Amino acid sequence: MTNLLSEGLTLMLLGMGIVFTFLAMLVLAMYGMSWLAQKLAPAGVDRPAALLPRVANSDADELVAVVSAAIHRYRNRA
Repeated sequence: MTNLLSEGLTLMLLGMGIVFTFLAMLVLAMYGMSWLAQKLAPAGVDRPAALLPRVANSDADELVAVVSAAIHRYRNRA
């Protein structure tokens, strides 16, 4: 029984170690791609604002009204 418990513990630690290693490599890859994207971006571009679509003020008001109506309808459905 002790041998079986020891093997189970070893297998658990091995599996958790593999998953941790894979996730750490994934995080490092994401940081690397982010760094590379920042280096390759054209000069003079406002990075956070450049990713957002430009919306006219009247369009934004209409969007707020549509989203509010959808939320209201969702909450009051039978």
